[in-house]
Amino acid sequence: MAPDTFKDHFSQVASGYARYRPGYPRALFDTLAALAPGRALAWDCGTGNGQAAVELAERFSHVVATDLSRDQLALAQPHPKVEYRLASAEESGLTAASVDLVTVAQAVHWFDFERFYAEVERVLVPRGVVAVWTYHRAIADPEIQTLTERFRHRVEGDWPAERRWVEEQYRTIPFPFAEIAVDPIVHEERWDLERVLGYLSTWSAVSQFRRRTGHDPVADLRPELAAVWGDPGRPRRLRWPIHLRVGRA
Repeated sequence: MAPDTFKDHFSQVASGYARYRPGYPRALFDTLAALAPGRALAWDCGTGNGQAAVELAERFSHVVATDLSRDQLALAQPHPKVEYRLASAEESGLTAASVDLVTVAQAVHWFDFERFYAEVERVLVPRGVVAVWTYHRAIADPEIQTLTERFRHRVEGDWPAERRWVEEQYRTIPFPFAEIAVDPIVHEERWDLERVLGYLSTWSAVSQFRRRTGHDPVADLRPELAAVWGDPGRPRRLRWPIHLRVGRA
C-alpha cells in the first residue's frame, strides 16, 4: 500500500500491539524455511513489531522487514540479522530476483493485492516461496470463550471493511501462486487476565468503537471476565489456528 493510501489502524496502539499480541509457532517458520529454495534472504512485509522477522532471522542469513508505520518500527524487536525499513508492501525497494521467502503475518488483507503480488513476483528468486497467514478467534475455556465472543459481537460493526478477509480465514483472498499444501498449524500460549484484556484493547474495532462512542468496551468486560477467571494472575491456555496460504512463484 502506497504511503498516501496507507490505512494505519495500529500506530496509535503500537506499544500495546508489541506487548499484548500473540506470537507465532516455531513450527510455522520451520515449515516455511524448509520450503524456500535457499536461506540467503527473507522479506517480512508489514512486519509491525518484528514478531515474524526475528523468527525468520534464526533460519535465514538476512531478513529485510518492512512496514509503513514508523511507530511500529520504533518498537520492533532488534536482531543482528534483521534490517528494518520504512517501505510499502507494493514498493519494497528490494533487488529483483533476490528473495527466497516472502512472509506477511496478519497484514496482507490491508494491501493492494494486485500491486503487492506483482512486487512479490519481481523480488522472488526462481521457485521462491510466498506465505501469508492470519489468526482469527482464540480458543479458550468455555466460560472465557462465551464472554469474549459476546465482546466480539459488541464491536464487530466497527471493524474496517478489510477485516472480512480475516473472518473468512484467508480462504477467499486473491492468491495467484502455485499453492503448496501444508499441515495444519496451531499456536498456543498461556495468558493471565491482564494479557487478555490488553490484547482485546489492540483490536482495530475497539479503537474505532472508542472513537465513535467515547466509551471503552474493554472496561465493561473487565469485571465480567474477572468474575469467571478467578485468580487474575492464573495463566489460562489460549489457542489460535493459523490460517495459512503458501505458494511458489
